[in-house]
Amino acid sequence: MTTRPFRMIDVFPSSAPQSGNPLAVVLDADGLTTQQMAAFSAWTNLSECTFVLPPTDPAADYRVRIFSLTTELPFAGHPTLGTARAWLDAGGVPRTPGRVVQECGVGLVPVRVDEDTVAFAAPPLIRSGPVDDADLAIALSVLGVTPADAVEARWIDNGPGWLGVLLRDADAVLALEPDLTARVGQQSIGAAGFYEEGADAALEVRAFFNDGGGPLREDPVTGSLNASVAQWLIGSGRVTAPYVARQGARVGRDGRVQVTEAEGEFWIGGRTAVTVSGSVGI
Repeated sequence: MTTRPFRMIDVFPSSAPQSGNPLAVVLDADGLTTQQMAAFSAWTNLSECTFVLPPTDPAADYRVRIFSLTTELPFAGHPTLGTARAWLDAGGVPRTPGRVVQECGVGLVPVRVDEDTVAFAAPPLIRSGPVDDADLAIALSVLGVTPADAVEARWIDNGPGWLGVLLRDADAVLALEPDLTARVGQQSIGAAGFYEEGADAALEVRAFFNDGGGPLREDPVTGSLNASVAQWLIGSGRVTAPYVARQGARVGRDGRVQVTEAEGEFWIGGRTAVTVSGSVGI
Protein backbone atom coordinates (compact mmCIF):
# COMPACT_ATOMS: atom_id res chain seq x y z
CA MET A 1 0.00 0.00 0.00
CA THR A 2 1.28 3.44 -0.99
CA THR A 3 0.11 6.75 0.53
CA ARG A 4 -1.00 9.23 -2.11
CA PRO A 5 -2.30 12.83 -2.00
CA PHE A 6 -6.10 12.95 -1.89
CA ARG A 7 -8.83 15.57 -2.18
CA MET A 8 -12.61 15.57 -1.95
CA ILE A 9 -14.18 18.36 -3.97
CA ASP A 10 -17.71 19.75 -3.80
CA VAL A 11 -18.69 20.53 -7.40
CA PHE A 12 -21.54 22.87 -8.45
CA PRO A 13 -22.56 23.92 -4.91
CA SER A 14 -24.75 26.93 -4.29
CA SER A 15 -23.60 29.31 -1.56
CA ALA A 16 -24.33 26.63 1.06
CA PRO A 17 -21.46 24.28 2.04
CA GLN A 18 -21.64 20.68 0.76
CA SER A 19 -24.65 21.40 -1.45
CA GLY A 20 -23.17 20.15 -4.73
CA ASN A 21 -21.89 16.79 -6.02
CA PRO A 22 -18.85 15.34 -4.19
CA LEU A 23 -15.87 13.93 -6.07
CA ALA A 24 -12.95 11.87 -4.78
CA VAL A 25 -9.61 12.66 -6.44
CA VAL A 26 -6.45 10.60 -6.03
CA LEU A 27 -3.44 12.65 -7.09
CA ASP A 28 -0.10 11.10 -8.09
CA ALA A 29 -1.83 7.87 -9.13
CA ASP A 30 1.05 6.61 -11.25
CA GLY A 31 1.63 2.89 -10.64
CA LEU A 32 -1.95 2.01 -9.72
CA THR A 33 -3.56 -0.74 -11.77
CA THR A 34 -6.97 -0.45 -13.37
CA GLN A 35 -8.25 -3.00 -10.86
CA GLN A 36 -6.97 -0.93 -7.94
CA MET A 37 -8.56 2.23 -9.31
CA ALA A 38 -11.90 0.51 -9.91
CA ALA A 39 -11.90 -1.05 -6.44
CA PHE A 40 -11.11 2.24 -4.72
CA SER A 41 -13.78 4.07 -6.70
CA ALA A 42 -16.38 1.48 -5.68
CA TRP A 43 -15.23 1.79 -2.06
CA THR A 44 -15.86 5.55 -2.01
CA ASN A 45 -19.51 4.90 -3.00
CA LEU A 46 -19.60 8.26 -4.81
CA SER A 47 -20.90 8.92 -8.32
CA GLU A 48 -17.31 9.11 -9.59
CA CYS A 49 -13.70 9.01 -8.47
CA THR A 50 -10.74 10.25 -10.53
CA PHE A 51 -7.05 9.42 -10.69
CA VAL A 52 -4.50 11.99 -11.84
CA LEU A 53 -1.52 10.80 -13.91
CA PRO A 54 1.28 12.38 -15.93
CA PRO A 55 0.05 13.47 -19.38
CA THR A 56 1.00 11.59 -22.53
CA ASP A 57 0.10 14.56 -24.75
CA PRO A 58 2.55 17.50 -24.43
CA ALA A 59 -0.36 19.94 -24.75
CA ALA A 60 -2.02 18.61 -21.57
CA ASP A 61 -1.37 19.66 -17.99
CA TYR A 62 -2.32 16.24 -16.62
CA ARG A 63 -4.08 13.01 -17.57
CA VAL A 64 -7.09 11.68 -15.69
CA ARG A 65 -8.91 8.37 -15.50
CA ILE A 66 -12.55 8.59 -14.39
CA PHE A 67 -14.38 5.73 -12.67
CA SER A 68 -17.97 5.36 -11.56
CA LEU A 69 -18.98 2.61 -9.13
CA THR A 70 -18.63 -0.06 -11.83
CA THR A 71 -17.36 1.52 -15.05
CA GLU A 72 -14.47 3.58 -16.39
CA LEU A 73 -15.75 6.64 -18.24
CA PRO A 74 -14.02 8.43 -21.13
CA PHE A 75 -15.43 11.78 -19.97
CA ALA A 76 -17.74 13.18 -17.31
CA GLY A 77 -18.51 16.77 -16.38
CA HIS A 78 -18.39 17.11 -12.61
CA PRO A 79 -15.27 14.88 -12.41
CA THR A 80 -13.54 17.12 -14.95
CA LEU A 81 -14.20 20.26 -12.92
CA GLY A 82 -13.45 18.65 -9.58
CA THR A 83 -10.19 17.14 -10.82
CA ALA A 84 -9.02 20.51 -12.14
CA ARG A 85 -9.74 22.09 -8.75
CA ALA A 86 -7.92 19.30 -6.88
CA TRP A 87 -4.89 19.51 -9.19
CA LEU A 88 -4.69 23.28 -8.72
CA ASP A 89 -5.14 22.97 -4.95
CA ALA A 90 -2.27 20.45 -4.84
CA GLY A 91 0.06 22.98 -6.46
CA GLY A 92 -0.52 22.33 -10.15
CA VAL A 93 0.44 25.24 -12.40
CA PRO A 94 -1.20 25.28 -15.86
CA ARG A 95 0.89 25.99 -18.93
CA THR A 96 -1.55 28.76 -19.83
CA PRO A 97 -2.69 31.00 -16.96
CA GLY A 98 -6.42 30.67 -16.34
CA ARG A 99 -6.79 27.54 -18.47
CA VAL A 100 -6.15 23.92 -17.53
CA VAL A 101 -5.93 21.32 -20.31
CA GLN A 102 -7.07 17.88 -19.22
CA GLU A 103 -6.23 14.70 -21.10
CA CYS A 104 -8.87 11.98 -20.76
CA GLY A 105 -10.59 9.25 -22.76
CA VAL A 106 -12.16 11.67 -25.24
CA GLY A 107 -8.92 13.58 -25.80
CA LEU A 108 -7.99 17.06 -24.61
CA VAL A 109 -10.59 19.04 -22.67
CA PRO A 110 -9.96 22.74 -21.92
CA VAL A 111 -11.06 23.98 -18.50
CA ARG A 112 -11.37 27.70 -17.79
CA VAL A 113 -10.47 28.83 -14.26
CA ASP A 114 -11.81 32.01 -12.64
CA GLU A 115 -11.07 31.97 -8.90
CA ASP A 116 -13.36 29.30 -7.37
CA THR A 117 -15.36 28.82 -10.59
CA VAL A 118 -14.24 26.40 -13.28
CA ALA A 119 -15.90 25.51 -16.58
CA PHE A 120 -15.39 22.98 -19.37
CA ALA A 121 -16.23 23.33 -23.04
CA ALA A 122 -19.28 21.21 -23.89
CA PRO A 123 -18.12 18.21 -25.96
CA PRO A 124 -19.88 17.33 -29.22
CA LEU A 125 -22.84 14.96 -29.12
CA ILE A 126 -22.20 11.41 -30.30
CA ARG A 127 -25.93 10.79 -30.76
CA SER A 128 -28.64 13.35 -31.40
CA GLY A 129 -32.02 13.70 -33.05
CA PRO A 130 -35.55 12.38 -32.50
CA VAL A 131 -36.34 9.47 -30.17
CA ASP A 132 -38.25 6.51 -31.60
CA ASP A 133 -41.53 5.42 -30.03
CA ALA A 134 -40.09 2.39 -28.23
CA ASP A 135 -37.26 4.29 -26.53
CA LEU A 136 -39.56 7.17 -25.64
CA ALA A 137 -42.10 4.79 -24.10
CA ILE A 138 -39.37 3.34 -21.86
CA ALA A 139 -38.19 6.79 -20.76
CA LEU A 140 -41.69 8.08 -20.04
CA SER A 141 -42.53 4.90 -18.12
CA VAL A 142 -39.44 5.36 -15.94
CA LEU A 143 -40.32 8.99 -15.28
CA GLY A 144 -43.97 8.12 -14.60
CA VAL A 145 -45.39 10.59 -17.11
CA THR A 146 -47.51 10.37 -20.25
CA PRO A 147 -46.70 11.54 -23.78
CA ALA A 148 -48.96 14.53 -23.15
CA ASP A 149 -46.63 15.64 -20.32
CA ALA A 150 -43.57 15.74 -22.59
CA VAL A 151 -43.01 18.92 -24.63
CA GLU A 152 -40.20 17.26 -26.59
CA ALA A 153 -37.74 14.37 -26.34
CA ARG A 154 -34.34 14.13 -28.05
CA TRP A 155 -31.22 12.04 -27.98
CA ILE A 156 -28.59 14.30 -26.41
CA ASP A 157 -25.87 11.75 -25.78
CA ASN A 158 -22.33 13.00 -25.19
CA GLY A 159 -21.15 9.72 -23.70
CA PRO A 160 -23.38 8.49 -20.86
CA GLY A 161 -26.34 7.67 -23.15
CA TRP A 162 -28.54 10.68 -22.34
CA LEU A 163 -32.10 10.76 -23.62
CA GLY A 164 -33.50 14.20 -22.82
CA VAL A 165 -37.15 14.87 -21.97
CA LEU A 166 -38.43 18.44 -21.74
CA LEU A 167 -41.43 18.71 -19.42
CA ARG A 168 -43.96 21.54 -19.21
CA ASP A 169 -42.18 23.39 -16.36
CA ALA A 170 -39.75 23.13 -13.47
CA ASP A 171 -42.48 22.06 -11.04
CA ALA A 172 -43.22 19.03 -13.22
CA VAL A 173 -39.55 18.05 -13.06
CA LEU A 174 -39.45 18.39 -9.28
CA ALA A 175 -42.66 16.36 -8.95
CA LEU A 176 -41.26 13.31 -10.79
CA GLU A 177 -41.37 10.02 -8.87
CA PRO A 178 -39.28 7.83 -11.18
CA ASP A 179 -39.14 4.05 -11.16
CA LEU A 180 -35.46 3.54 -10.37
CA THR A 181 -35.85 -0.25 -10.43
CA ALA A 182 -36.38 -0.19 -14.20
CA ARG A 183 -33.81 -1.82 -16.46
CA VAL A 184 -33.15 0.43 -19.44
CA GLY A 185 -29.91 -0.96 -20.87
CA GLN A 186 -27.37 1.76 -21.57
CA GLN A 187 -29.98 4.49 -21.69
CA SER A 188 -29.72 7.33 -19.16
CA ILE A 189 -32.57 9.81 -18.82
CA GLY A 190 -32.40 13.54 -18.25
CA ALA A 191 -35.47 15.65 -17.46
CA ALA A 192 -35.62 19.43 -17.70
CA GLY A 193 -38.26 22.11 -17.29
CA PHE A 194 -38.25 25.91 -17.33
CA TYR A 195 -38.85 28.22 -14.39
CA GLU A 196 -40.99 31.30 -14.85
CA GLU A 197 -39.19 34.43 -15.98
CA GLY A 198 -37.63 36.28 -13.04
CA ALA A 199 -36.67 33.15 -11.08
CA ASP A 200 -33.07 32.76 -9.91
CA ALA A 201 -32.58 29.91 -12.38
CA ALA A 202 -33.79 29.23 -15.89
CA LEU A 203 -34.11 25.45 -15.63
CA GLU A 204 -34.63 22.61 -13.19
CA VAL A 205 -32.73 19.49 -14.25
CA ARG A 206 -32.77 15.90 -12.96
CA ALA A 207 -30.51 13.06 -14.09
CA PHE A 208 -31.20 9.33 -13.86
CA PHE A 209 -28.32 7.12 -14.95
CA ASN A 210 -26.99 3.60 -14.60
CA ASP A 211 -23.65 1.86 -14.62
CA GLY A 212 -23.39 -0.69 -17.42
CA GLY A 213 -27.07 -1.60 -17.58
CA GLY A 214 -27.72 -1.82 -13.83
CA PRO A 215 -30.48 -0.08 -11.84
CA LEU A 216 -30.95 3.64 -12.28
CA ARG A 217 -29.71 6.17 -9.73
CA GLU A 218 -30.38 9.89 -9.45
CA ASP A 219 -27.22 11.96 -9.78
CA PRO A 220 -27.08 15.07 -7.56
CA VAL A 221 -25.61 17.53 -10.11
CA THR A 222 -24.48 16.49 -13.58
CA GLY A 223 -22.07 18.34 -15.86
CA SER A 224 -22.43 16.12 -18.93
CA LEU A 225 -26.24 16.27 -18.93
CA ASN A 226 -26.31 20.04 -18.42
CA ALA A 227 -23.88 20.37 -21.33
CA SER A 228 -26.08 18.42 -23.73
CA VAL A 229 -29.28 20.04 -22.44
CA ALA A 230 -27.69 23.43 -23.17
CA GLN A 231 -26.76 22.39 -26.72
CA TRP A 232 -30.29 21.11 -27.29
CA LEU A 233 -32.31 23.96 -25.81
CA ILE A 234 -30.08 26.79 -27.00
CA GLY A 235 -29.89 25.21 -30.45
CA SER A 236 -33.69 25.02 -30.64
CA GLY A 237 -34.08 28.65 -29.53
CA ARG A 238 -35.82 27.88 -26.25
CA VAL A 239 -33.17 29.60 -24.10
CA THR A 240 -30.13 31.78 -24.57
CA ALA A 241 -26.82 31.81 -22.74
CA PRO A 242 -25.85 32.83 -20.15
CA TYR A 243 -28.25 31.06 -17.82
CA VAL A 244 -28.21 29.06 -14.56
CA ALA A 245 -29.69 25.59 -14.07
CA ARG A 246 -30.66 24.14 -10.71
CA GLN A 247 -30.28 20.46 -9.84
CA GLY A 248 -30.31 18.21 -6.80
CA ALA A 249 -33.27 19.40 -4.71
CA ARG A 250 -34.93 15.98 -4.60
CA VAL A 251 -31.77 14.32 -3.27
CA GLY A 252 -31.04 16.97 -0.65
CA ARG A 253 -28.63 19.11 -2.69
CA ASP A 254 -28.78 22.64 -4.05
CA GLY A 255 -26.60 22.61 -7.15
CA ARG A 256 -26.08 25.52 -9.51
CA VAL A 257 -24.72 25.02 -13.04
CA GLN A 258 -23.64 28.08 -15.02
CA VAL A 259 -23.97 27.92 -18.81
CA THR A 260 -22.10 30.58 -20.79
CA GLU A 261 -21.04 31.05 -24.40
CA ALA A 262 -17.54 32.18 -25.38
CA GLU A 263 -14.98 31.45 -28.07
CA GLY A 264 -17.73 29.90 -30.19
CA GLU A 265 -18.45 27.21 -27.58
CA PHE A 266 -20.81 26.58 -24.68
CA TRP A 267 -19.05 26.41 -21.31
CA ILE A 268 -20.49 24.43 -18.42
CA GLY A 269 -19.24 25.51 -15.03
CA GLY A 270 -19.84 26.33 -11.43
CA ARG A 271 -18.24 26.77 -8.05
CA THR A 272 -15.84 24.16 -6.73
CA ALA A 273 -14.69 23.82 -3.13
CA VAL A 274 -12.06 21.62 -1.50
CA THR A 275 -13.80 19.88 1.42
CA VAL A 276 -11.19 17.24 2.37
CA SER A 277 -7.44 17.50 1.89
CA GLY A 278 -4.98 14.81 2.95
CA SER A 279 -3.65 11.44 1.86
CA VAL A 280 -5.05 7.99 1.23
CA GLY A 281 -3.46 4.56 1.20
CA ILE A 282 -4.10 2.40 -1.87
